[in-house]
Amino acid sequence: MDENFLSVEEFNELLSKWSGETIKIMKQELDDTDETVMKLKAISYDKNTRRIDEYVPMHTLQLNGTGNVQTTAADLQSLPESMYEIPLEDTSLYEFDGSRFSLTTDRGVYTIEIA
Repeated sequence: MDENFLSVEEFNELLSKWSGETIKIMKQELDDTDETVMKLKAISYDKNTRRIDEYVPMHTLQLNGTGNVQTTAADLQSLPESMYEIPLEDTSLYEFDGSRFSLTTDRGVYTIEIA
């Protein structure tokens, strides 16, 4: 299946079907790469209207569940909260190729797939 660009609503609808699954989230942001494996319980969104600067996103995608993040080959840590947040922007691109989601922002690329 070819990659398809999605609206945020279509992205949310498709990703919500993975609730209850163990997913892998790969983040490539500037020179930082990490991988998170989590049991996805729910998906939610947050809006921050009291931003101090442009670095704090106005909208975030929240993947709720428990899991671990690996920041280096030997460094595996539990998620600090039962949630993984992805900053969203008006220019974010949402894609699905039939087996994995890709979310591209000005800061980086996030890939979500079944673990």
